Formats: sequence, structure tokens, C-alpha cells
Amino acid sequence: MLTRKQHELIRFIQARLEESGVSPSFEEMKEALDLKSKSGVHRLISALEERGFIRRLPNRARALEVLRQPDDVSAKVSAPPVTTPQVAAAKASVVSRPDPANDVIEIPLHGRIAAGVPIEAMETASMLPVPAALLGPGEHYALEVSGDSMIEAGILDGDFALIRRTDTARDGEIVVALVRGEEATLKYLYRDKGQVRLDPANAAYEPQVYGSGEVQVQGKLAGLLRRYH
Repeated sequence: MLTRKQHELIRFIQARLEESGVSPSFEEMKEALDLKSKSGVHRLISALEERGFIRRLPNRARALEVLRQPDDVSAKVSAPPVTTPQVAAAKASVVSRPDPANDVIEIPLHGRIAAGVPIEAMETASMLPVPAALLGPGEHYALEVSGDSMIEAGILDGDFALIRRTDTARDGEIVVALVRGEEATLKYLYRDKGQVRLDPANAAYEPQVYGSGEVQVQGKLAGLLRRYH
């Protein structure tokens, strides 16, 4: 069963698609649902995507497709009337061409993480603006990379690692690993005979091997942001 906001959002998206053929921007969705930030919109979209109500079209920053309505009626059937003033205004005007694909949301920036010797990942109150197209479903946060042990994976010192929050990962995935409850590092994860091996992507560094109980997965790498100065 959907929440009220999820229900409102899917109907708003469907109404805009029927009228203009273009999904609304994050800013339009935020205003239509009277939310305080675009991060709230991202969470709602992620929840609807995970439950199979909508999907993001690949290679397009602001393209959404409604797969089914909350009452399981086909998305091809007209959506029920939407009552908010913003939705009514959207239905009254047809957009002649797509708006620029510039939706940006803010995710928490939790300090610096080592890509070499593990260092403590400090919690901060900072937020990092991120193009919505870089993030898939789920909850995300960002960490600033410190070090060069992942350079062969294209991860450089000063990059911002975009992390999807999870406590599980498969062998060979790049994860944020919390070591002994104190220090965090960004590495390839492998498990072998009750041990956990954290592999760098730089021949100058050696793998780090720990007991299985010493390492906790705190997220998986979802993308990177790089600033050029």
C-alpha cells in the first residue's frame, strides 16, 4: 500500500505525461507535493521504482515511465483526477518541448574516506548537490576520496564517491568498509574462508585482510563526481 505522498506523486507524473509527453522536473514535483526539498522527491521516486510502479528511462536525466497505477490499472488508462492546484495548472498547459535536463538533488556529505590506508570517515552536516541522473533507487550519501589506492579504477584523490547505503555486497564490488568499528575505507570486497579481503586498485598497495567480524559494509559505490579547478 502506497503512502499518501507516493500516491499523489505517481498521479501527478501520469497527468503530466498524458498532457505533454514529458515527465515533470524535480522542482515541479517538489512544488506539486509541497515538499521542502528535492531530496524528498528522490526518496519518493526511489520507493515507487523499487515497488515497480515507475521506472527511469536510461540515458535520459528526467525521463520517467509509469508502469502501473496504485490500483493496478494499466498506465495506459487515464489517471484519476488530481486535486492539487499545481497539478490542475500542469494539466491546463501543454509543454511544447522538454525542459533542460538539470534536476539536482542534495545528498549528505560525510567527510573524507581513505582510498589508501584507512582513515576515520567523519560525519558532517554538509550537503552535496548531485545530478539526479547519477543516482538510482535507494538512499545515498557522498564521501570525499583521500588517497590514490583506487586510481586504476578511475577513482582519484579529491573525487566525491556517491554511495548507495546498504549493508550487503557481492564479491568484486567497490564498497565503503568500516574496519573494526572505527575506520572506513573504499576498496574492492572479497570473502574467503572466514576472512574479508579489501583490495586496492593500485599495484603499489597491498590487500588488507581482516576477520569477517572486523569488517562491516556501509554502502556500495554508485557513481563519482569530479571537480576541475
